[in-house]
Amino acid sequence: MKKTLLTLTLLTAALSIAIAADKDGFRPIFNGKDTTGWHLRKADGPNSWTVEKGILKNTVNKGEHGTDLVTEEKFKNFTVRYEFLVPDNSNSGFYLRGRHEIQILGDFASAKATPSCNGSLYSFKAPDKFVSKPGDEWQTAEATIIGDKITVTLNGVKIHDNVECRKGTGGQLDNDVDQPGPIFLQGDHGTVCFRNLRIKELK
Repeated sequence: MKKTLLTLTLLTAALSIAIAADKDGFRPIFNGKDTTGWHLRKADGPNSWTVEKGILKNTVNKGEHGTDLVTEEKFKNFTVRYEFLVPDNSNSGFYLRGRHEIQILGDFASAKATPSCNGSLYSFKAPDKFVSKPGDEWQTAEATIIGDKITVTLNGVKIHDNVECRKGTGGQLDNDVDQPGPIFLQGDHGTVCFRNLRIKELK
């Protein structure tokens, strides 16, 4: 009986994921209602994350610190799509496998591509082109990681093309870069909003 119930539960979960996946095979990793499926990197850290009207927001005032937010699930090869809103001069990051940071920075006024600008593989490689938007506009991103190769499209422009990255870029959860890892959103630096976070796992 227990085995039957477990099988039924697993089938129901698989069906729910299949229904949630869109026509391109992407499924949500943020449900738009709460932070189910995520946890604070430091359980005793200040929880600066809130959810309202489908938007995941991290609010960090000047002089304060928040806490990173990490998925319960781990992923190896995948494409992830997300939208973010970062106020001018604010700072965050989107980590692939919890180890490779795609920088999020409110730096529209600088108009300069550097290894630490918006869209950079932080401290590792500048984007091929600077394509940041102003702080009051939503930005779109798509990142693919297969093995040790990373490709990133920001605001419709490919800014990293199969870049080999065999090390963590700073602030990583660990150094096991070839192993599955979570998505994690940097929450300790500044205010940032996310929406429409979706992932497609690849072989």
